[in-house]
Amino acid sequence: MNIKNNKRKRQSMEKITKAFIDMLQTQELHKISVTDICMRAGLNRTTFYANYMDIYDLADKVLDSLRDEVEKLYSEEITQSFSIDGYEKILNHIYENQILYRSCFKLGMEELPILQYDINAAAGYFDNQYIRYHIEFFRGGFNRIVKLWLEDGCKESPLTISEIIHQEYKARI
Repeated sequence: MNIKNNKRKRQSMEKITKAFIDMLQTQELHKISVTDICMRAGLNRTTFYANYMDIYDLADKVLDSLRDEVEKLYSEEITQSFSIDGYEKILNHIYENQILYRSCFKLGMEELPILQYDINAAAGYFDNQYIRYHIEFFRGGFNRIVKLWLEDGCKESPLTISEIIHQEYKARI
């Protein structure tokens, strides 16, 4: 396997992804063309098609990449308990990667790829009743707060947003 070519391929894919994400900030997905991405990335269309089937394949891979990043970010929580107090980690990640998250929501990501929810804590908070509804209420609220925060340019700190979420959640119990 030729390592030099692998590095070149990886760099080309990074250029394509960056150009695509940059263009998503000002254009709708259906208005972005492969030619426009390639011109912005300084690459040939052949390079694009060597890595992606079309714009929608690229969009899917961007979403998959974000999910993988979040999974790595929460690798400890996957094997342990996940609590409301741990959301500052993802909020910091969102703050540091605002354009990527805005792009993913624009591409149709319905909710953040939060991997787990502390069902035991929720059961205690809500006397073990209607837990499924409480979880969905929390997820919906959390996602909407993040979307609003991103729309406003993340003016508040991740800690402030985490405290707002924590206060809202605790106010319900």
